[in-house]
Amino acid sequence: MRRVLSAIFSAAVMAFFMAGCATVRVVDSDVTAFSHWSAAPPGPGSPYRFERLPSQQVIGAQQDRVEALARTALAKVGMEWSPAEARYSVQVVVTTLVVERWPGGGGWHDGFGFPMPGAFLEGGNRGTSLGLSFPMQFSEPYYQRDLSILMRDLASGQIVFETRAQHDGVWGDTLAVLPAMMDSALIGFPQPPAGPRRINVKIPR
Repeated sequence: MRRVLSAIFSAAVMAFFMAGCATVRVVDSDVTAFSHWSAAPPGPGSPYRFERLPSQQVIGAQQDRVEALARTALAKVGMEWSPAEARYSVQVVVTTLVVERWPGGGGWHDGFGFPMPGAFLEGGNRGTSLGLSFPMQFSEPYYQRDLSILMRDLASGQIVFETRAQHDGVWGDTLAVLPAMMDSALIGFPQPPAGPRRINVKIPR
């Protein structure tokens, strides 16, 4: 009887931890960051504004959502969005490439999917590739995301901070993954450690 109760208890504990793990997922980002402050690094409350590429101005609504997420991430490291008083400009670029993953060892094919500048929040460019081998297999989408943040000193016009985060995975909900990538990209701001880093951030599943 004790063995039975012990087995039931062990199974219940295992199920509990498995259920807990099922409620979160890990966004693993490869991050590389550089800083070159001509003066003292920005302190808490330093004002900034956003700067957009011409292509980002065309997709204004999508870029609005990206910059809203960036405002939250930048606030966590002490920067304050204040266009009228800005000392720095911040440029945020997000690209998403969707490639096709073929089950059964079919390999990876990107077809004609090329990343374009801007924020592709619904998956980005999607290319497909169909070989001549049989039997035919259906592909699965796989998302490759690239985030870059550039900060420019408006007084000198020089770029003083640059960071890049890359993540790939099966999740298509860019708006859920992007905040974790931004947090990863800004770890160590304003003077991040040298060299590439792998940073894991847990988010709700």
